[in-house]
Amino acid sequence: MKTAQQLINEAKHNISEVKVAELATYLEQTSEPRLIDVREPAEFAQGHIAGAINYPRGVLEMQLANHPAVAASGCAAEVALAELARQPLYLICRSGGRSALAAESLQRMGFNDVYSVAGGMQGWLDANLATQTHQQK
Repeated sequence: MKTAQQLINEAKHNISEVKVAELATYLEQTSEPRLIDVREPAEFAQGHIAGAINYPRGVLEMQLANHPAVAASGCAAEVALAELARQPLYLICRSGGRSALAAESLQRMGFNDVYSVAGGMQGWLDANLATQTHQQK
């Protein structure tokens, strides 16, 4: 029997993590951020990073076909998902545990350029970086 923390620790050995400062730099340099917040909708509504898409951890894999980059591509869902999988994708949660598990799952789906944000939203807030509180469109 494994604890949740043991699963998270194992996942962190299999994935790539970025620090909050690296995510902030990425967001400053791109006009189309690929950031998925895997927290629950109520957590997301309390404060999130501008441009983040909210797909809770429990439905992430099923919701990827609805990602704006997939929908805007005009291609078949499988083709558009393959294109999304070739671009950097950042995942964030409250502390970095759920996003680590999510990153490991997306890697199994074929995402090679996926990153979990170490420290999560708590690290983002601790760094006094901006958040928004309005609902996702």
